[in-house]
Formats: sequence, structure tokens, C-alpha cells
Amino acid sequence: MSGRRALFTSLLRLGEAEPDGPGWPRPPGALSEAEFLRACTRCGACIEACPHGAIGTLPGGPTAGTPAMNPNVAPCHLCADTPCIAACEDGALAPVGAAGILLGVAMVDPARCLPFQGPECGACRSSCPIGALQTHLGRPSIDPKVCNGCGLCRADCPVWDKAIEIIF
Repeated sequence: MSGRRALFTSLLRLGEAEPDGPGWPRPPGALSEAEFLRACTRCGACIEACPHGAIGTLPGGPTAGTPAMNPNVAPCHLCADTPCIAACEDGALAPVGAAGILLGVAMVDPARCLPFQGPECGACRSSCPIGALQTHLGRPSIDPKVCNGCGLCRADCPVWDKAIEIIF
């Protein structure tokens, strides 16, 4: 397991949540939680196929070893060819385009966001691949009806205590 994947998996353990849903978003194209758990053999093919290390495994309980994502730690890059889906031979991940990926919704915390404090920033401005993040008077604004929670805006935020949080 790569260092990044090991870190991601250990960070997932910090908030161990169990189903009704895993508490963390599943990889793109995941079936409903019950269907996903029946279909997924925990082979790890989707994890290995992700070129950005954005998929890890859940640690314990009935979901142990199943793939999940935490876009607050490692963003989904919305790969056009969705290698994670292509790698899933179990049918737990169904083909879906970028428009069908929903991991959560990004929220900006004005108390931590530089433009709300005075200095200009704009680091997140061009990071949103689907146009959910706009700036008004230099301040970021996220349309929750458009945002898919990929986490790319959060990854580009230069503030140590990130000003953008992905809620799932």
C-alpha cells in the first residue's frame, strides 16, 4: 500500500462510521449501499486503479475493506475515463459520467477564507471542473445544486486549516 493510501486509510479510521451508509462517500458509480455491499468483493481493484489515490478502505465492522472516499483528504479528479469504475469487475460500480458523480457538497467557512478577511486569494477560483464555484467581489461562493463534492477546490485552498469543507 502506498504511503498516500496508508495515510488516507488511517484518516478514514478517525471517524469510523458504520452503515446505513458508511459515513463516507463511495467511489463514483456506486450502487445503493445495500446493493453495493452485496456486490463488492473487497478486491481493491478500484483503489489500485485510481491514479490520484483518492479511494481508500473502511476499517471495521460489516463494511471493513470496502472502498470509500474522503474528498476532504484526497479529492476525486473526476477522471473522464473513470478507471475506478472500469476496474470493478463485480458490478458494484456502474458506469456514470462526471455529471452523475455526487460525493457531497463543498461549504466555504468565511472565518477561515482569506478574501473574507481582507487579502485577495482566488486559489480555488479555477479549480472547480463543473462550475459550481464562482467568486463575487473576490469571495468564493458555491452553488450546492451544482457542486458534487469532488474536493478539488478544498485541495487548492492555501490556508492550513482549510476554508472549504466537503459535507457528505
